[in-house]
Amino acid sequence: MATQSQTLNPNEQSLAIRPANPADVEVCGKICFEAFGRIAAEHNFPQDFPSPEMPIRVLSMMFSHPGFFCVVAEQNGRVIGSNCMDERTPIAGIGPITIDPAAQNRTAGRQLMQAVMARAAERKFAGMRLVQAAYHNRSLSLYAKLGFAVREPLACMKGPAIQKTPPSYRVRPAAAEDLAACGDLCLQVHGHDRGGELADAIRHGTAVVAESEGRVRAYASSMAFFGHAVGETNQDLQALIAAATEFQGPGILVPTRNAELFGWCLDNGLRVVQPMTLMTIGLYNEPVGAYLPSILF
Repeated sequence: MATQSQTLNPNEQSLAIRPANPADVEVCGKICFEAFGRIAAEHNFPQDFPSPEMPIRVLSMMFSHPGFFCVVAEQNGRVIGSNCMDERTPIAGIGPITIDPAAQNRTAGRQLMQAVMARAAERKFAGMRLVQAAYHNRSLSLYAKLGFAVREPLACMKGPAIQKTPPSYRVRPAAAEDLAACGDLCLQVHGHDRGGELADAIRHGTAVVAESEGRVRAYASSMAFFGHAVGETNQDLQALIAAATEFQGPGILVPTRNAELFGWCLDNGLRVVQPMTLMTIGLYNEPVGAYLPSILF
């Protein structure tokens, strides 16, 4: 991607958007930690990341993975923010986008969003999606102005592991041989597959499937903030949640319009950590089945 620059008002320095590289990881990870931590503290919510090391690890993977497109914002030669887009599926997943708190509200976030949106248009993705913290009014407003529509209210939920697999289910690690069945299931529920993402999760050993009546009824790339899950029914998805040994990161994302699933999670000891919002541009089919989005979508 060619470097983009724009002269701001006379009191601002020029801003350049360029591709991210591994040398940017540490500074961008620290900005990510500080930016998310600052906005969470302002609204009295827990931080998404317990330390800078976690976002540094996340961005290190994204900046080096060929399935991600990542950009940074530079001002006067100093990196002040970054944004990433997951290109492993027919739908592009955007985030995390973060700006140095000292440089916020000066168009850097908009330009970082416009850079990945231009890339998605160039690559002809069927749609783009993101998940934002519902208490963050500025990000909600920015995404809406850029054309994103609110699709689903979510609750980030966490609690002790339930570890009570229903007797009619077998929950096991996913294997490469499960990709076709899981792809068909995702297509059935969402109208698109997430095969590239799931293939990576299988290689990393985080993906699981729930079998019943001799076939795959649900799968999860991981039971975590960055993982997604799909099931034919709420019961199928509940089998995966109930069998999980832990809920990694801030928690899993549960669509609150799914009152049955949301209530079941509450009844089984999970608690709401924070409200979030799924937003989309382009292709969006109302899900036909049960699902948990990831923090990307």
